[in-house]
Amino acid sequence: MTMFGTTLDGQQLFGLISLLTLLAFWVLVWRRDRQATRWFRAWATRRQAERQARESGPDGGSGSHGGPWG
Repeated sequence: MTMFGTTLDGQQLFGLISLLTLLAFWVLVWRRDRQATRWFRAWATRRQAERQARESGPDGGSGSHGGPWG
């Protein structure tokens, strides 16, 4: 096989295929990590919104956290 005017032997061809395979694997791992980061950020945002809604209470956010007696 020739590439860029140079003949590649078996060892060089194996190295080239290995590098391309490693690059594809790295891209897949990177995409999965990005998806996990996006999921975690969305989860944290949802959790924070639920916490703020819980703290504001059903009365529209009076701000009293003293229990049923105020």
